[in-house]
Amino acid sequence: MLKNDLILKSPAEKAIGTKNITGGQFGAVLSRAGVGKTGFLVQIALTRLLSDEKVLHISLSDTMEKINIRYNEGYASLIDSIGYVDAQVAERLWDEIRHHKTGIAYNDSTFNVNKIRDYLNSFKGADLPLPTLMVIDGLNFDTDLSEVLADLKQLNRDFGICIWFSMQSHREEPLNQNGYPVQLENYDELFDKAVFLVTVENKTQAIVLKDGDRADQKLLLDPATLMPAEE
Repeated sequence: MLKNDLILKSPAEKAIGTKNITGGQFGAVLSRAGVGKTGFLVQIALTRLLSDEKVLHISLSDTMEKINIRYNEGYASLIDSIGYVDAQVAERLWDEIRHHKTGIAYNDSTFNVNKIRDYLNSFKGADLPLPTLMVIDGLNFDTDLSEVLADLKQLNRDFGICIWFSMQSHREEPLNQNGYPVQLENYDELFDKAVFLVTVENKTQAIVLKDGDRADQKLLLDPATLMPAEE
C-alpha cells in the first residue's frame, strides 16, 4: 500500500504516468544546469523501484556515493510528501527496494556501450530479471552522439530496456518551433518522450514536450524537492 501511495505522489507519475515511463525506447529530461534534471531522473527511477523492478543508473558526472545520496534524498522527499509515515516502516521499505538499483559511475573516457552490454548479459547468464529502466546522466548532447545513441538503441532492442537521458540546454540558445532545445531537436526522431524543466518565478515547471497525448501538459514543482507544488 505504501509503495502505491508513494508512486501516486511522484512528479514522474503526475507528469508522465508510471505505465508510460518504460513504454517507449528513449526518454529525455532537459533543463539548464542546476534546475533538476538528475533529481527528476531519480524520481522516474524510484517509480520503477517501488514497482519491484530493477534500475541501472549510469552517471558520467556523479560518483557512486553521490548517486546513492541522490536516491536517498529522492526517497525521503517522497516519504515527506505523503505526511506522517512511521520511520521504521519507511526505512524497511527503502532497505527492500534500494538493492534493486545498480549505480555505475563513468567519465567521458571510460563510458563504453559494450561495457553496459556485458553487464546486461551477466543478468541473462545468471537467469536474473533484467532492469526495466536505464538512466544515463551526463552525456554531452552538445557533441555528436550519433554512434553512441545508435549503439544504445540496439541495446534497447536486444534487452527491452527503456533508457532515459539527461540533456543540458543553454539559456542563450533559442527553442525551435516545437519548443524543443537544440539538444533534443538534433535527435528528435530517436526520442519517444521528453520533459523540459524550466524556472517559473519561484517554482520549477515540468513541461511534457513529447509523450503522445500528454504533450504540452505542465506541472509545477517545488524546486528544492521536485515534489508537485501546492497550487
